[in-house]
Parts: sequence; structure tokens; C-alpha cells
Amino acid sequence: MVNLADKAFSGILWAKRGPLLVLRDAELLEAGRVPQPVDGEVVIERSKVEFTQVLAGGGS
Repeated sequence: MVNLADKAFSGILWAKRGPLLVLRDAELLEAGRVPQPVDGEVVIERSKVEFTQVLAGGGS
């Protein structure tokens, strides 16, 4: 999960390209709204990231 000032994205960290993070299979998370699936890749500037979280997988 990547947290920005006004929203967050959950997804798979696919690549780190210089100052950019690339997420796939992402959902947009905003306060008071249902998570919204995002088509394609989400590219985020690292300088905009407030913090990241690694969520536990659902495997047994």
C-alpha cells in the first residue's frame, strides 16, 4: 500500500524506475469511498509518497 497526502493505492509493486514506483493490479483508496479498481499501471513519484505499508498475504 502506498499512501499519499490525499489518497492511497493498494497493489503489487511491479517496478522501481529511478524516482518512480510502478504498481499493477491497483485499487484507488480514498476516505469515505469504496475502493476503485485502476486499469493498467499506476506510476507514482517517490517524492509524493508519505509512507508505504506491506500487507500480509492471504496464503496459508
